[in-house]
Amino acid sequence: MSTVKANDLTNVTGGIPTVKSQQLIPTAWVNFNGSTVAIRGSENVSSLTDNAVGQYRVNLSITLANTNYAISVTGTGANTSSGQCQLDSLSWGGSGEITGMTTTSFNIRGSNGGSPISNSDHQNVNAIVMGGQ
Repeated sequence: MSTVKANDLTNVTGGIPTVKSQQLIPTAWVNFNGSTVAIRGSENVSSLTDNAVGQYRVNLSITLANTNYAISVTGTGANTSSGQCQLDSLSWGGSGEITGMTTTSFNIRGSNGGSPISNSDHQNVNAIVMGGQ
C-alpha cells in the first residue's frame, strides 16, 4: 500500500476532490455562538442571520449546484439540560421535512426541549454540509 502526503488537494475542475465519486471533505461547516450570533470558525460560510430567538439562517459563500445536500446540526447550551438544536422543520412534531434549504443558505432552529417546546438560543451551534456540488 502506498501513502500519499500533500498539503493541498484540488480537483482539476476546481471543486472539492473526490474518491470513487465521493467528496473527501465537507462542502461547508460552521461553529457559532447562537446567543450572540457570532461565528467562531467556518469554511464556505459567509455570514449568519439572526431571524428570531433560536432561529438562524446560515449564508454560504459558495453556490451549490443543487439542494440535494445533507446537513448535520448539533447544539448545546440552551436554557434547559434537555436543549436540542434541529433543522428548521414544518412542525415540531417531527415529520422530518426540512425547509429553507437553497443553494446559498439554510435555516437552523434551536429549541429548549421542554413542554411545550419553544425556541431557544444556544451557546454552541455546529453545522456540517455534505454534497450539493
